[in-house]
Amino acid sequence: MKHTDIRDIFYDSSFVGKTVTVCGWVRTSRDSKNVSFLEINDGTALKHLQVVIDKEKITGYENAMKLGCSVKVNGTICENPNNGVEINASEILVLGESPTDYPLQKKRHTLEFLRTMPHLRVRTNTFNAVFRVRSVLASAIHNYFQSRGYVYVNTPIITGSDAEGAGEVFRVTTQGFDHGCKTEEEYYANDFFGKKAGLSVSGQLEGEVAAMAFGKIYTFGPSFRAENSNTPRHLAEFWHIEPEVAFAELPDIIEIAEDMIKNIIGVVLEKCPDEIAFFEKHFEPGLSDKLKSIISHEFGIVEYTEAIEILKQSGRQFNYPCDWGCDLQTEHERYITEEVFKKPVFVINYPKDIKAFYMKQNPDGKTVAATDLLVPGVGEIIGCSEREADYGKLTEAMKARNMKFDDYSDYLDLRKFGSVPHSGFGLGFERILMYITGMANIRDITLYPRTVGSVR
Repeated sequence: MKHTDIRDIFYDSSFVGKTVTVCGWVRTSRDSKNVSFLEINDGTALKHLQVVIDKEKITGYENAMKLGCSVKVNGTICENPNNGVEINASEILVLGESPTDYPLQKKRHTLEFLRTMPHLRVRTNTFNAVFRVRSVLASAIHNYFQSRGYVYVNTPIITGSDAEGAGEVFRVTTQGFDHGCKTEEEYYANDFFGKKAGLSVSGQLEGEVAAMAFGKIYTFGPSFRAENSNTPRHLAEFWHIEPEVAFAELPDIIEIAEDMIKNIIGVVLEKCPDEIAFFEKHFEPGLSDKLKSIISHEFGIVEYTEAIEILKQSGRQFNYPCDWGCDLQTEHERYITEEVFKKPVFVINYPKDIKAFYMKQNPDGKTVAATDLLVPGVGEIIGCSEREADYGKLTEAMKARNMKFDDYSDYLDLRKFGSVPHSGFGLGFERILMYITGMANIRDITLYPRTVGSVR
């Protein structure tokens, strides 16, 4: 049906005095002796449009006063000193009725309560703002890479290999449980692909294949990890941005990662001022200044070995050990970023035993050319490394992890036919979204969160 977006009415003063048709869902309503008021939202803007109903001129509007119902309103746009504009209704049509027990009433609901109704929580102010920023952020990421000559590639969601080598893969099968199979190989031989298959944990390996032809590529799509982590930072299904760049060493990819983060944050600040102001008011005071500071300051760089010494000399009693060779936990990451550097930090040159098999081995024989970007309030948002380009060193790393060479034959071939130094990183889309919005739980920035023991 023909109608005007509410966003256009708020941002175009030429609508004042004009007769328009708007549609939306009733968010609040109130009644007085001669006049009734509705606030409606059609999803195109964070602000609600007030509808003024003159009871002497309009009858049969009562069903439109129920929260959650959808309406079509004809009327004239007028100035409103508090909200900019409002619409004086000449006609109201209820498109979809809503019962009196509509779950989203006027009171402020907790995020925990709203997680029980993902199909309705998107109508609240919080999730209106979250998903508007999410959309702008996704566009900013694509624009960043497209404007710099990267080729966008779509890597497989179903794969026969584990990119991380950690075994946290969801299996893909058409078969039910079979007592008759004596071995795993026999079981999968009769399956759809004739071998074991799973959902991809990362598009990196296939991304490297594309980078060896196109030079600079990026992927942006879903990844799946069967990691039994029921924390505010983990999802079983999440979105992943993974650039891969040929002829790039670790310092080169660090520079790209920092530039990209600053660029996409700048775009959100420019295009989503209302949403950022909302998050600053309700979730993270000082959010705008934090994001502006990120753009205007250089990120820190610290060696993993130095980071361990900082933690050990901090005098803090951490819940997890912080000896050399241990992976950094969230409490360690946040201490380094929030209390020591007070800004994002690249931790570089991790012990090889705690990192993936594909990372370039440093001359010291103990570490790899890898880095994690840690940010205040969240911890790690980027995992990054220079890739091992030496066939012999790569196969030795795989042997040490008892990996099957047949599952990685294409990947190994890249080291035989014109291998070059190359690097890449993975950015968790939901984690950077958490950082930009100040939302504390990753379940609150995705439409239907998939977590341990929960799928809907």
